[in-house]
Amino acid sequence: MAQRKNAKSSGNSSSSGSGSGSTSAGSSGGSSSPGARRETKHGGHKNGRKGGLSGTSFFTWFMVIALLGVWTSVAVVWFDLVDYEEVLGKLGIYDADGDGDFDVDDAKVLLGLKERSTSEPAVPPEEAEPHAEPEELVPVEAETEDSYHVEETVSPDYNQDMEEMTSEQENPDSSEPVVEDERLHHDTDDVTYQVYEEQAVYEPPENEGIEITEVTAPPEDNPVEDSQVIVEETNRKADDPEQKAKVKKKKPKLLNKFDKTIKAELDAAEKLRKRGKIEEAVNAFKELVRKYPQSPRARYGKAQCEDDLAEKRRSNEVLRGAIKTYQEVASLPDVPADLLKLSLKRRSDRQQFLGHMRGSLLTLQRLVQLFPNDTSLKNDLGVGYLLIGDNDNAKKVYEEVLSVTPNDGFAKVHYGFILKAQNKIAESIPYLKEGIESGDPGTDDGRFYFHLGDAMQRVGNKEAYKWYELGHKRGHFASVWQRSLYNVNGLKAQPWWTPKETGYTELVKSLERNWKLIRDEGLAVMDKAKGLFLPEDENLREKGDWSQFTLWQQGRRNENACKGAPKTCTLLEKFPETTGCRRGQIKYSIMHPGTHVWPHTGPTNCRLRMHLGLVIPKEGCKIRCANETKTWEEGKVLIFDDSFEHEVWQDASSFRLIFIVDVWHPELTPQQRRSLPAI
Repeated sequence: MAQRKNAKSSGNSSSSGSGSGSTSAGSSGGSSSPGARRETKHGGHKNGRKGGLSGTSFFTWFMVIALLGVWTSVAVVWFDLVDYEEVLGKLGIYDADGDGDFDVDDAKVLLGLKERSTSEPAVPPEEAEPHAEPEELVPVEAETEDSYHVEETVSPDYNQDMEEMTSEQENPDSSEPVVEDERLHHDTDDVTYQVYEEQAVYEPPENEGIEITEVTAPPEDNPVEDSQVIVEETNRKADDPEQKAKVKKKKPKLLNKFDKTIKAELDAAEKLRKRGKIEEAVNAFKELVRKYPQSPRARYGKAQCEDDLAEKRRSNEVLRGAIKTYQEVASLPDVPADLLKLSLKRRSDRQQFLGHMRGSLLTLQRLVQLFPNDTSLKNDLGVGYLLIGDNDNAKKVYEEVLSVTPNDGFAKVHYGFILKAQNKIAESIPYLKEGIESGDPGTDDGRFYFHLGDAMQRVGNKEAYKWYELGHKRGHFASVWQRSLYNVNGLKAQPWWTPKETGYTELVKSLERNWKLIRDEGLAVMDKAKGLFLPEDENLREKGDWSQFTLWQQGRRNENACKGAPKTCTLLEKFPETTGCRRGQIKYSIMHPGTHVWPHTGPTNCRLRMHLGLVIPKEGCKIRCANETKTWEEGKVLIFDDSFEHEVWQDASSFRLIFIVDVWHPELTPQQRRSLPAI
């Protein structure tokens, strides 16, 4: 082989007519030295160059590989080897920015190059459409220490359930958004409220934007992604495996067989809702309901859109439509159990929101009948009974829950609340304490800290202030002393005030200048009709006799009462800061010897309280607010903030009569005074 190559090489050289070329070829080919053999073995080139791919060979291989790639791609598409929708669906679980798909921004989040979205709506409500003036007046509601009712709020369980039930949807586009519930307005068609004076009640916290500071669940108005496991905020450590296991929910099924066949249409409509295009989403779901009247998921989407639209427009009428549509979902055939549960739970919550407590109770009863093994629904049913003042049936429900799940923290705090309302103070303490300590959803609530501390104070347990301190640290109380639950941010807070500090000096002067007129009318009412003085019924007394005669309640004049004290009422009409105070009262208060009023706090920091001394014994009567104690004087006004803890003793030998005048906190704006709901 070597000889043939050399001959060919020599021939080529000869034909070129170059003697030197022939000599070179001959010496190269004829050499048999070891060096020449080694060079050839290690890839020697026929022209004497070192081996390797030539530029032409590299290009050839590149083209071959490129063509293989192209034909492979064509084959994948032509023969449908990859289900792209499935791939995109799986990638959807990594949708970190809430835009409904997986893209470069999501990858940046997952790689830590960008912060995760805070789930803000695509169109912020404040910017998209300013709230219209309320179409209906907010009805005044009464409050008592041991009553339990809702004041314009979302059920604490709904957002949690919505997140958990939809966190593992079959497809990200069909997951159910969690909606931030802004304040609408109550109807009170069928609910009875109890009269109250000073104590905070069991109400879900208000969430009135910049005005109200009650601690609430954070706004959750964006869709929850499929892969998320929602962990309710509790008092336990975030890495507690027991707590994680408790809140993890199974994958829900919200689509029946038929709805799976129209899933693409459902997803398209749902995507509009997720992105805040509520009106478009409403129309899309309405069209789906028209086309597919037996589709539970389409009708549920319509109900959710109506729910969202009611919040956006602050419309009770639209919300009533949503409540009706939620019921329609539950009435359809072949409704998946998870969807049925979500629909009825939301219906119950929205009924409570409008004040339809008895209607909500019927919905809750149906839920428990449909899902008898779901203790969370029984807990909700107990709340439903409490909201209509049926503590006995509520107690039975929680006893049943605790018999099955004795460590249910939600049932414990509510059972303890009921025991305290029944004046079983010592019995209530372990239930309230263990319930809060459980860290279960719904237990880290200021009202339970409030009642636990109050119960401990009444039995002389010095740990009361430790719980108040813990409640303060967790954001439920403004301070250990100031424990009101319905507050406005940023108001000046101090236990005692001077007339000048309030800015209501003219009112104070008028009261002190006319104190004898006010006293005489009060005494006349006492003499002529003692029945007009009603006993204090808020369970605030340890012992004794304490009664009141009310002229104004929640900014409304009591015409019958003013007939007994006409001059006093005429005098007060000049001062809207008190007659218009919808979070307060104007009343006579008589306390007889041997009376002690437990330490307690009022429900709100939105008012200040004036006490005008009318008939004051020389010794034995005193009032403490926070850590300062004072006594009354006839014809003089004391002013304090009753959202701070206060306590009263009447150890004199004769009755004490004072005139109580509540006024708006002077730092509240006129708009706040008009819009704050009555207490």
